[in-house]
Amino acid sequence: MTFSPLSLLHRLQQFPPPAGYQVAFSGGMDSHVLLHAMAGLRDRLPVSVGAVHVNHGLQPEAARWDARCAAVCGALGLAYTGLSVDARAGPGDSPEAAARAARYAALAAWLPAGHCLLTAQHRDDQAETLLLALLRGGGVHGLAAMPACDRFGAGGRLRPLLDVGRDALRAYAERQRLEWVEDPSNFDTGFDRNYLRHRVLPALRARWPAVSRSLARSAAHQAAAAALLDGIAQQDLQAAAGAAANQLCLPVLAALPVIRQRNAVRGWLRQLSGTTPSTAVLERILQDVAGSRPDAQPCVHWGGCELRRYRDALYLLRRRPVPDPARRLAWSLGRPLELPDGSVLSAQRCSGQGIGCSAIGSGGVGVGWRRGGERCAPVGRGRHHALKKLFQEQGIPPWQRTRIPLIYVDDRLAAVAGLWVCEPFQAGPGEPGVLIRWDDRAPAP
Repeated sequence: MTFSPLSLLHRLQQFPPPAGYQVAFSGGMDSHVLLHAMAGLRDRLPVSVGAVHVNHGLQPEAARWDARCAAVCGALGLAYTGLSVDARAGPGDSPEAAARAARYAALAAWLPAGHCLLTAQHRDDQAETLLLALLRGGGVHGLAAMPACDRFGAGGRLRPLLDVGRDALRAYAERQRLEWVEDPSNFDTGFDRNYLRHRVLPALRARWPAVSRSLARSAAHQAAAAALLDGIAQQDLQAAAGAAANQLCLPVLAALPVIRQRNAVRGWLRQLSGTTPSTAVLERILQDVAGSRPDAQPCVHWGGCELRRYRDALYLLRRRPVPDPARRLAWSLGRPLELPDGSVLSAQRCSGQGIGCSAIGSGGVGVGWRRGGERCAPVGRGRHHALKKLFQEQGIPPWQRTRIPLIYVDDRLAAVAGLWVCEPFQAGPGEPGVLIRWDDRAPAP
């Protein structure tokens, strides 16, 4: 199969036109071919074409590559944007993964709304991605490798070369006498992808010449299977939907066959957090959390997420620091107060509601958290109750109770933020008061 601007145009026309095309231009052969072909199609496209380059700062030649990419775009008459990122890997992190994550995070943040980022991954890249997923024990979503089109930033991402082999791109580059840069790290077989590219795939290709085409076809089959599983997961999640997006109804989930439970939970976690846990973590979720007693308080952590059970619901939360119950903050009420866990308290002046201004006086209030044994006499209840009992009546999960701010006046509990005002501190009819609001900043990931 040969590659030409017309074959690229046919591929682009299979998708709705975006507000503009932006070519991710590394300066290497693949992205240079894509950029050159897009420049040749400008007069036949309904929207503008631009290019964006990410300088990872990992190679001594990085600044020169940036300048060269800008010059290529200038010669082609295309708008150019250069981005710089810190792509250094942290302790224990994969250098490849760190660079990729930094690159795509920068591109997603930059991409103009409604525009489409074009990337130059091709059929041989797809084969490598499938092999990597196989070697890591990936499921159908991993084995589906790279999708041709997906959401990205404020727009979308399209990989229009997935049906084109590297040899066809090289033939085009040589016909057009393109000059490109070679990143020396692309030949370092210490990286998994490079080892497959330079050692494994050539050996496979010597025995099975169509190996890249066959593996890409397998990835397409896996993508179709993944789409079917996603459709089943959506049906099951609609039936098991909780009171909020980060909740699942456990009795409904438990009534499903185990294989569909796994599929539904995996899809739910992917929708909310953008990632899925390992198979081992997923099994812990189903056995230790979903399968626990209703009065238990199990928790499974992975990454920046945590999954908990309360009564008959499963909760997905982002991990947050637990407030120090021994700490007490002074708050003048004049401006919002950001708490250590990122949530925010604010005060709204009112009449006949909230804490009476006469009870507060001019000294402001104190903000603390549960230490145990607190009691409150909510307005209208007539007597004091243990906070634990009140929280249970409201169906507030135990982990949330430790984070709800308590408002003190002269070291006496005056209100539980967002829930109750203690009766002795309630503003009387027509009396100036203060309503305390607590913005918990969306506990789901």
